Amino acid sequence: MSTNVLFDAPGPRARLRNNALTLLSVAVLLFIAYLVISTLGEKGQLDAAKWEPFLRGDTWTGFILPGLVGTLQAAVVAAVLAVIFGVLFGLGRLSDHRVIRVVCGGVVEFFRAIPLLILIFFVQAGPATLSGYTMSVPAFWAVVIGLTLYNGSVLAEIVRAGILAVPKGQSEAAYAIGLRKSQVMRLVLVPQATTAMMPAIISQMVVLLKDTALGWIIAYEDLLNAGLKQFAVNYGNLIPSAIVLALIYVLINLALSALAHRLERRSRRSRTSAAGPVAAPPAVGAGGPGTGATATL
Repeated sequence: MSTNVLFDAPGPRARLRNNALTLLSVAVLLFIAYLVISTLGEKGQLDAAKWEPFLRGDTWTGFILPGLVGTLQAAVVAAVLAVIFGVLFGLGRLSDHRVIRVVCGGVVEFFRAIPLLILIFFVQAGPATLSGYTMSVPAFWAVVIGLTLYNGSVLAEIVRAGILAVPKGQSEAAYAIGLRKSQVMRLVLVPQATTAMMPAIISQMVVLLKDTALGWIIAYEDLLNAGLKQFAVNYGNLIPSAIVLALIYVLINLALSALAHRLERRSRRSRTSAAGPVAAPPAVGAGGPGTGATATL
């Protein structure tokens, strides 16, 4: 007979109270949705004329798809650089050399503490101001550098925490067979930590993808800029445009999350299959030494 460890099973009165609270919550949410939809209808935001431009091909080829390409380009480049940054500085924070630990820790904490919007703005405006406006950073690279510095710092903490989460016995066993620290890190700790870190890394990649919208501040041609600043201004349908763009972001992030879960499951299966069956020593009285009797766990 199964028992609930975390809490007692609710009784009749508790179930009735939970059902009542659930119905009340659903009613409140439906009422809020009704207010939002009715308000949009009164303001004319649900008129067919506001949504008709999204049914034309030139809307997608001229505004939305080019903006989507800009968003994905910045996100992919920044994601690759952020992962490299995170691995290097995360491992640097675990170095045996105090100077390397202090420098890497200072860099990570500094860029984690600065808002990403300020980073992006400073990367573009800083060099131009300091050089007397003789040098400028393109908007694409300003967004990419800002995303790399901020998200790479967060990933560095994820890498450090993931490696420290590996049981200490793993590294002790590796040192016992004569491996150097670089070999222990490369062959033992990082492969095991990667599986545990994968959900957090992918979650940070989703954050990075959404943060590309902050390129708005420097007029980077991303999905938000093309969909709102250009398209919505021309057609006067700001709310419908925001809804469509939000749905596109949701679909992209759902696809990225599904890919992450698939990679995580594949990684776990490959590690399990690579371990293979473990042969146990023969039991006492089951044949003795030299009989070759083994048990497979």
